Order: sequence, then C-alpha cells, then structure tokens
Amino acid sequence: MCADALTFENARLLLGLTGPVGSDGLTAAFRAAVKAARPDAPGGDAERFRRVIAAYRLLQAQTLALPAPAHARPFVQPPAPVPLLTLTPKQALNGGDVRVAVGARTLRVHAPSGVRSGDKIRLKRAAPNGGDLLLPVLIRPADGLSVLGGDLFMTWTVPQRMMDDGGRIEITTHAGPRSSWLAPDMVEPVRLRLKGLGLPARGSRPAGDLFVKLEASADLPSAAEDLLLRFTRVWTPERLAA
Repeated sequence: MCADALTFENARLLLGLTGPVGSDGLTAAFRAAVKAARPDAPGGDAERFRRVIAAYRLLQAQTLALPAPAHARPFVQPPAPVPLLTLTPKQALNGGDVRVAVGARTLRVHAPSGVRSGDKIRLKRAAPNGGDLLLPVLIRPADGLSVLGGDLFMTWTVPQRMMDDGGRIEITTHAGPRSSWLAPDMVEPVRLRLKGLGLPARGSRPAGDLFVKLEASADLPSAAEDLLLRFTRVWTPERLAA
C-alpha cells in the first residue's frame, strides 16, 4: 500500500495503536515503530520506514485538530456574576438603604445620594473569598423619571393654547412646584432645563439638571370659561325671551 492511500485506521495499525492515545502516547508509539522499521535495523524495510513516518504525520494532524478529552482538560470554575445595585431615580437623589442578593445572602447596602449609574459601591469582606465586593450601580427609570449621567428627565403636559399663546406654567417636580415661562408659538418637542434639579453633586462631579419635555394636551376651559359655558346652557334665547 502506498503512503498516499493511508487511512486513519491503517495509520494506527502501523504504529501499533489499539486504543485512545494522546499526543505523548502517539510520539512514543512512533519512536518505537520507526526504530523497528529503519532500513539499517534487523528486519527493517525502507518502504515500511516511509509509511510509518507518513502514518505518524497523519495521526499527529488528526490529534492536533481534535479538542482535548474532557477528562484531560482542567476544569475552570466560571466566575459568579456580580450582582447589581439597582436604584430608582429618587433613591439616587436622596440616598438610602437597598437590599441586594449576594449569593445565598441578602445584604442591606447603603446608597449615598448623588450616586450615578456605573459607580461602584464597595462592600468590605462581602466577597465569597472574604475580600471586598464592588457592586456596580444601575439606575432604572421609575416614577416618571429617568437618569442620564447626573441629569434627570421627565415629561409634563400643558394645554395646547399655552404652547400657542405662551405664558406662565407651573411644573410639579421631585423638588416641589417650579414655574417657567413659555414663548408664543412653541413647536414640539419643547424641552425646558431646570438647573440644579438633577442628581446632587458627588465628589468632583457637579449637580445635574432636570430636563422637562412638554407635551400638548387638549385644552381645558378655565374657571371663567367654564362658568360662561354653564350660563349659556341654562339661559338659552328662548328662556331669555320668556
């Protein structure tokens, strides 16, 4: 049989292999087979010598292409996912205690006011190995507020006529009512900026701002207009004539 026609099974027979073997076992079997097949050795043969070398190369290529057996690969324990310290915008504004599940334990973690998403809160000796644990902070939208960096965002509804005619509006914010003036003929989207009403300053980072997106709603009659409407419903021309 020519070396080019070697199959995987024939190559194993040439090297005397009968069971599973790794790289080291393959090398040892090749050395023994090629030593016995050397043309200058008793019983050696040049053609067999050439086929043993070809068989070794074929099996070596197959061994390198296959993944190591599961029992031969060291088991690496994947790292446990780090829990998140999830806060609402109001918790980030005011600070407070938050419960966090860490493995089988539930810990009470204090979040300082002004903390931002991406910050990390250190818990001393809370890691499974007894070291410190760093909890990443994530602030999720809630209560009509969302957070980006140190800035807060909310939506407020105003009558359409205020968007058209302008005037003073009052906005209920987390810090209480705030007033603002609208210019006439404002075109949506309209966003007002209330300085200093975002997350409070923390470290070297200044206080953020509150951005209020205005949405126009159907006009509601004012108190005077409502009184006039009710008057006209009751005092129709027929009743006035009577």
